[in-house]
Amino acid sequence: MTTGITAPSGSGPAVTARSSVRGSRPMTLVAMCLGAMITFLQITATVSALTTIQRDLRVDPTTVIWIPSAYTLVVASLVLSAATLGNRYGRRRMFGAGVVAMIVGGAVVASAPTVAWVIVGQLIAGLGGALILPNSLAILGATFTDPHRRTEVITAWSAASGIGLAIGPLIAGTLLRDHQWHSVYLSTIVLGVVTLVVAAIGVAESRQSAGRLDLLGLLLGTLAIAASVYAMIQGGRDGYTSPVVATAWIVSAAALVAFVLVELRATAPMLDVRLFRSASFSAVMVVAAVSLFGFTGVAILLVLFHERAQALTPLDTGWRMLVLFGVYVLVAFAAGRTIRRTGFKAPLTLGLALGAVATFGLAAQGATTTFDHRWALFALFGAASGLVVAPATAAALASVAPAQAGMASGAVNAARQVGSVLGSSLLGALLTTTMLANLPDRLAAHQVQEPTRSAVRAAVAAGATGDQPLPDPVRSALAEAMTTGVQAGLRITGIVFLVTAVLALTLIRNRPHHN
Repeated sequence: MTTGITAPSGSGPAVTARSSVRGSRPMTLVAMCLGAMITFLQITATVSALTTIQRDLRVDPTTVIWIPSAYTLVVASLVLSAATLGNRYGRRRMFGAGVVAMIVGGAVVASAPTVAWVIVGQLIAGLGGALILPNSLAILGATFTDPHRRTEVITAWSAASGIGLAIGPLIAGTLLRDHQWHSVYLSTIVLGVVTLVVAAIGVAESRQSAGRLDLLGLLLGTLAIAASVYAMIQGGRDGYTSPVVATAWIVSAAALVAFVLVELRATAPMLDVRLFRSASFSAVMVVAAVSLFGFTGVAILLVLFHERAQALTPLDTGWRMLVLFGVYVLVAFAAGRTIRRTGFKAPLTLGLALGAVATFGLAAQGATTTFDHRWALFALFGAASGLVVAPATAAALASVAPAQAGMASGAVNAARQVGSVLGSSLLGALLTTTMLANLPDRLAAHQVQEPTRSAVRAAVAAGATGDQPLPDPVRSALAEAMTTGVQAGLRITGIVFLVTAVLALTLIRNRPHHN
């Protein structure tokens, strides 16, 4: 049955896709939002279970970073290539394959006996996330062709990620109260099955006109992103000048140069690098990366702070994080409707500035600060993120001609996921290194004597603190050391937000591109 959906992507002409399903706009929006929700549910559900996973499997802090980072590594590395595959082989087909991969990855983690299998499951789920994100966005762009309506549904799609982030800690906390950490990943499986059913019923197939697959560009782009992200993650553990990390940087740089040269000469490039001649488009890419760097990174820092520095249960942590994520969702939905009056520059700049204020405020608080004195800053950061994360995606598509919207969607998703992996890996590594560096002084301040002081530091470094209750001086020292690490990450985020706010104010085009 013919569906008359115009694909917005790429440089080739749009085609009419054939499918046995006549697309339903409401069901398409629901299915794509559910897909976005799954990809971010995986992040916060994992972070909420990290403490329990680390304790149960006796994982050292540096390896723990790889559990959430393995997922975002694959998403960041493959998301641009996944957009190309969707354009050629069908976005609905690739979206469905991504949901299946999320289900399989969740099942692997749910049955994992060791940390190695946890990471394998996260890698498989990352493949699913990479396939879901760009193709769901491209499907929405093909289904909703009116520019203002498209901005609203893209904002709803982005807001759905906040819902996924919000329910992750709540689901994890509820399940961890009565079950082992493996049960947390059942939520991904259940939501994935629901998404597949909705997509099968109401989403029509669409693709760009068939052309020669840019295989060399696909491989070089994947290698450039994967090598750089690996260097970022592993650098936090081994040092950014270690031989392995330095080699990864060199490989990434060489692949990036080769990618640009190949794409400039390709007749049907995977990514038209000439898009970056637009200062507005380039600035939006930076904003998109920074928005997820802060949103994901701060969420991880705050979850770990509550569970480890304040010794709260995952469920209690989830209810507190709901303030941040709930406000984010509300503001993100509202931002989608106000953009047509304000343009993109005002919400993006204001959101980044408010995010900096919130993170600096949170960084000034200590381990004993109660939530009564913190909730307003949580709400402020949620509102700031709602003004940035969702509109940044819409601004990327508005910064280019409509015929280039598909490439723009792939590029902005790649930027977002690189930002997300930076948030989880770099801020996680900073947290760990700062905590371990400050722990001896904190133990000494609480009059913990040798050899207990060295034994505690060694146990923390090896992830072997166990389930036994700790003496009050040791527990207080650990909480304070953890807090210093969280504070360092929050301050870095605030500085990055302020710099990016200036970039958004000066370079981003305020209104959609018109031919």
